[in-house]
Amino acid sequence: MSPSVSPRLFSAKEVASHCTKESCWVLVGTRVYDVSAFLRMHPGGESLILHRSGKNISQALDGPPHRHSENARRWLEQYYIGDIEDTQRTDHHTQTLRQRGNRQDPTDTEEEDSAISKCSKVDDETDLVDWRKPLAWQVGNLGEKYDAWVHQPVDRPIRLFESDFFEANTKTAWYMVPAVWMPLVIYLSWYCYSLLAQGGTRLFITSDYSIMIHKYSFPFIFMVGVFMWSFIEYCIHRFLFHMRPPAHNYYLITLHFLLHGQHHKSPFDGSRLVFPPGVASIVIGSFYLLLRHLLPEGLGTALFVGGLCGYVIYDMIHYYLHYGSPRKGSYLYGLKAYHVKHHFEHQRAGFGITTTFWDYPFRTVIPDQTF
Repeated sequence: MSPSVSPRLFSAKEVASHCTKESCWVLVGTRVYDVSAFLRMHPGGESLILHRSGKNISQALDGPPHRHSENARRWLEQYYIGDIEDTQRTDHHTQTLRQRGNRQDPTDTEEEDSAISKCSKVDDETDLVDWRKPLAWQVGNLGEKYDAWVHQPVDRPIRLFESDFFEANTKTAWYMVPAVWMPLVIYLSWYCYSLLAQGGTRLFITSDYSIMIHKYSFPFIFMVGVFMWSFIEYCIHRFLFHMRPPAHNYYLITLHFLLHGQHHKSPFDGSRLVFPPGVASIVIGSFYLLLRHLLPEGLGTALFVGGLCGYVIYDMIHYYLHYGSPRKGSYLYGLKAYHVKHHFEHQRAGFGITTTFWDYPFRTVIPDQTF
């Protein structure tokens, strides 16, 4: 909240009454937080918070089973709305505070609601950037402070560019990914199977020895392509998206922020959880040309279409890990908890999205902690 806005005071009964999905409040000591907007984002599921609604969660934050990180505690401060009434105070002092916190002037109420919704306590007054302006050309000036700043997540949308045209092209609705790429997956699968069915696709091991690529091998090759994508996904995430730009290089810092830094700064900005098809097409097209150059058409296309399907699965899973509520104990539940740890506590580990498989041989596994 803004320093100019006094915190409200609530009675214990009022706090306890907010125990639904639509309005869920919790306490940390005497501080009151409205975490309604965070319910579906919580890696442990909505029920863990709803079960503690209206109660003091200080012990749950400290664990066991899971001690919440400093980033998680900082994140919680964005939902601070006031304090619980101290029954030990004098009636006169309590009434004075309530009048300050609950004043009825319409202008004051509007300013308070705006301050809460904009998370001004965390960002607007004390941050290293001006959130009222586009961030793309500001972050490069952070220098050595950039890495720490970008890994302190906030719950608010980011504007990158002043131009509405460029800004719009950095945002993508999740359904655009399957809408654009799945028709191509289906078409190329049919085309590739038909090509292999002609019996003319051979993989030459030497100039004198070759292997016939039969049409019935298409499903296997397709799945190899999916698996191949999981490795590419890991490498891109770890070595490109999590590169450490030199503190003195304005342009590399800016590039990193545009590629992935903005996602770590605002991990629940739903408009930037999947890749814009225009940008993705450059990378996808490059992989297609590479496979066609290295392998026979039927084999290269089969691997490519499997990889393309793997990419679609990756983007859909990534979106779901941020906004979905998987059933506890399921595969996706484990992935969600794993990925949230990557965002809030272990930014230099846990690079697998659709699978944690590649984190094991590369020794980037996040330590196991139960949610």
